Amino acid sequence: MTDRSDSGLLGRCATASFALVISACGGGASSSNDAATADSSSDGTPIASRCTVTPTMATCTNHAIQIAGRTVTYELPLGTAPAGGWPIVIFYQGSFIAGSRAFAAAAADAFGQYELTLTVEALLDHGYAVVAPNAQSDGNSYWQTNVPPCSTSWTGCADDMLVTQLLTATEDGTFGPLDPARRYAMGLSSGGFMTSRMAVSYATKFRALAIASGSYATCGTSCTVPTLPADHPPTLFLHGAMDTTVPPSVMTVYRDKLVATGHVVDTILRASAGHEWLPEGKTAIPAWFDAH
Repeated sequence: MTDRSDSGLLGRCATASFALVISACGGGASSSNDAATADSSSDGTPIASRCTVTPTMATCTNHAIQIAGRTVTYELPLGTAPAGGWPIVIFYQGSFIAGSRAFAAAAADAFGQYELTLTVEALLDHGYAVVAPNAQSDGNSYWQTNVPPCSTSWTGCADDMLVTQLLTATEDGTFGPLDPARRYAMGLSSGGFMTSRMAVSYATKFRALAIASGSYATCGTSCTVPTLPADHPPTLFLHGAMDTTVPPSVMTVYRDKLVATGHVVDTILRASAGHEWLPEGKTAIPAWFDAH
């Protein structure tokens, strides 16, 4: 595990225990089999992005469909899909924010939404499909993962039914050519807890996770972590040291138990950040998924 606490910009290259360099001096790292190939054509010429970015606004093209009575916003990379289909990142938004907001944000938006859209841009440009379902009330609510009774009895809850149908949709061509053997998940705040739920309740379905301003699936303002699944995916934590909504101590209970039980973990803790998506995400998350 590498715990990268930072007072601001990542001003150095840090080498994590999984033999991946995440660097402020270059883009994401590649892995032997999973690095996507959409960011350049066969002759090495860069392919245009799905996203348009200015210093004040970031916007990515997207599509919307209905699954389990909710809007699911998604986009595929440009270029030709790999033979098995695009790898998939399912993104879980924070409370009371629609999944579609991951695809368009102003620099002034709260909770680091602009940096989130830059992360979506980086994932699409790097060859990952991004799928963002809405929480209950079609985005005007929160995820049920840590809310009773679903926190202790998940099977059959509305969000479980959504995820079950969503996973099927990534397999049957609903979103286009995707590779269900290469699924990843990331989330912010309530969506961060929901990202942990992918490890707890959907064994073998996800290769790696990235949790921003969140913690274990059933935790809240305090946290007790039970025995973790043996196949818990490698997990990257991104957290603001000044977060008062989900204090770092709530995250570290989960992180430390993963470490103690031999799971692959990395942490980015930004000293100047609160409850928000960190700017390191746009580099660190594609690199983390590439590595797994």
